[in-house]
Amino acid sequence: MIRLVTGGVRSGKSRFAERLAHEMGEQVLYVATGVAGDGEMERRIARHRERRPGNWGLAEEPYALADALHQAADYDGVLIDCLSTWVANRVMEDSAPVKSSLEAEMEQEVLEMMNRLQEQEAILVTSEVGLGGVSMNPMGRLFQDVLGCVNQRAAEQADQVWMVISGIPWKVKG
Repeated sequence: MIRLVTGGVRSGKSRFAERLAHEMGEQVLYVATGVAGDGEMERRIARHRERRPGNWGLAEEPYALADALHQAADYDGVLIDCLSTWVANRVMEDSAPVKSSLEAEMEQEVLEMMNRLQEQEAILVTSEVGLGGVSMNPMGRLFQDVLGCVNQRAAEQADQVWMVISGIPWKVKG
């Protein structure tokens, strides 16, 4: 079963996903996409580390998310936190992003990743970008476009979709 957990920034979606992950079994592979580029991000990553059980595996993969899944078969389940950070990393990685190619490339990657996860218990965390305004700068709009596409493909393939609002999970699919 694949579950997608979405919500706004600081909505409680990671905490909820971690609670769901405990149901998958003792051995969970936690795939982290964050990069500690500044003090605030370092603190966020530290909070996530403190909450994770010591018996969970860890794969840190900010760019090639599918590569981290090679070891997934060794675990009871996989928790990927999060797709929105992965998309942001990829958007920022390209100094001159071309919308059509990046969006198509990442759409294909998420579909391939979802196919790999079909035989696995998996939880994917992402941020919902469809509730805010349109960004005023080109890179922000590219991020919104790519993440919107990635989220839609992940939600189509997921067995369950949860939205977390102010710490309250709401099942919207499955």
